[in-house]
Amino acid sequence: MLIFLAIGVVAGVLSGIFGIGGGIVIVPALIFLARFPALTATGTSLGALAIPAGILLGAWSYYQAGHVNVRASLLIAVGLAVGAYFGAQLAQYAGGHVIKRAFAVFLVAIAVRMWFSS
Repeated sequence: MLIFLAIGVVAGVLSGIFGIGGGIVIVPALIFLARFPALTATGTSLGALAIPAGILLGAWSYYQAGHVNVRASLLIAVGLAVGAYFGAQLAQYAGGHVIKRAFAVFLVAIAVRMWFSS
């Protein structure tokens, strides 16, 4: 349970800082940390984002195919709400150039991790 809340908080903070969504943060976190299969990670991410981002129909398709962990989706959604607030506050103090560079480093780190884990 705590892993899903933590994923939600981190995703929320990064969303508040960089304006990014589930595909960049939640899906890789569910794959690497919660050891979800890729389709379940994607469906669960969409489930978490369904209420705040209005992706309900996409999440429903994954749910019908058995690829949504509803409990994890709801916990991640709670973390997103809290984390996005704090991430947005942090971004106000960091400045644009710091945010751009940090986002680039973050993307490269995720890309390298995904590349070598497949």
